[in-house]
Amino acid sequence: MKQLKTEIIAVGTELLLGQIANTNAQWLSQQLASVGINVYHHLVVGDNLQRVETVFRQAHTRSDVVIVTGGLGPTDDDLTREAFQAMSSMDIEEHSPSMEKITAFFEKRGSTMTPNNRKQARVFRGATVLNNKTGMAPGMIVSFEGRTWVFLPGVPREMKNLASESVFPYLQGLLGEKQIIKSMVLKFVGIGESQLEHELYDLIQKQDNPTIAPLAQDSGVVIRLTARHSSEIEADKLLDVTKQKVEERLSSYMLGINEQTIEQQIMELLQSTGKNVSAAESLTGGMFADKLVSIPGASDTFKGSIVCYATNVKRDVLGVSQEVMKKNGTVSQACAEQMAEKVSNLLDSSYGISFTGVAGPRVVENQQPGTVFVSIYDRENNRHETREYHLLGDRDTVRHRATLKGLEFLYLYIKSTVE
Repeated sequence: MKQLKTEIIAVGTELLLGQIANTNAQWLSQQLASVGINVYHHLVVGDNLQRVETVFRQAHTRSDVVIVTGGLGPTDDDLTREAFQAMSSMDIEEHSPSMEKITAFFEKRGSTMTPNNRKQARVFRGATVLNNKTGMAPGMIVSFEGRTWVFLPGVPREMKNLASESVFPYLQGLLGEKQIIKSMVLKFVGIGESQLEHELYDLIQKQDNPTIAPLAQDSGVVIRLTARHSSEIEADKLLDVTKQKVEERLSSYMLGINEQTIEQQIMELLQSTGKNVSAAESLTGGMFADKLVSIPGASDTFKGSIVCYATNVKRDVLGVSQEVMKKNGTVSQACAEQMAEKVSNLLDSSYGISFTGVAGPRVVENQQPGTVFVSIYDRENNRHETREYHLLGDRDTVRHRATLKGLEFLYLYIKSTVE
């Protein structure tokens, strides 16, 4: 299959300053993948003529197709045309239909058109001009030295319309045949990225179609499988075959695919076993409960959470003994275990899970920031399981990661009792 090495360049200082997000590049990459076109580079460059020209020259040396968004407006800092002309020496001319459209726009509004608006109708001689139905500046497709350059407005609505109606069909014509790129994300818990990569080393080394890419994320480790084929059905078959090979080796760590979350899997496990869970949250302050109640039907399996941040709430509401807290501290395995057991009994749940620890920035009870205890109480078996974690990050990060660790711990515990 023919390949088109494609690059996306966004022009605009506002993107570099973080004033707006570069959603154009994200959307373009997603859409191009769906028609079998690989994007190899994303670049953002500010409104500076020399820097834009430098980026254009670099792209021209390595990509078959370069898609540029932004810099086609009427103001002095809209420099996309000027930068490409400096590189290519191509002539620029006024496109009469676009100029007529711009003039008509101002006449209809009854306002005076400033001279700089004529700039928006300027196009490269010989370019395929793309009619902008939702804005003023037209898009352009330009062939130069064996490369295809696509120029699109930076306004997302205008860019998407031009790309969908004109650019994608044009690029598919260059391919000669339709290609489909499909991806599948496999999610894992209880295994690190390095161990996962070790278990799949030979598959990764031999990868071709589909490709296998391990990725580490806050919520766990994932593998992205990406297949390419002219047929969507065949691309799906390629993904399924590789998924089965991965599952054969890592089934005990497999969580789900694509959009499936660990919260959903916990709820499904609880529903299938007719059990439920409640939480006692000190460190996490309700974050764990928030994760579970975001799942439709959570009331069937989640009894509730007691946020027991203060010591007296642990004692007076949960019923954690003063002796335990005095002897071991509130940031301890003993306190975590009592919290889990007490909330299970109070809320009449099959499992109780508790969170206590030090989010930071100060040391508490001689425990360093990031020290976290998560405990599970299995009421049916009168059994405690507790884990101690030492998490890195600022206060919010520690709380967030503690919540994720608790979800992972609970999922693996319930799963082990079912198997």
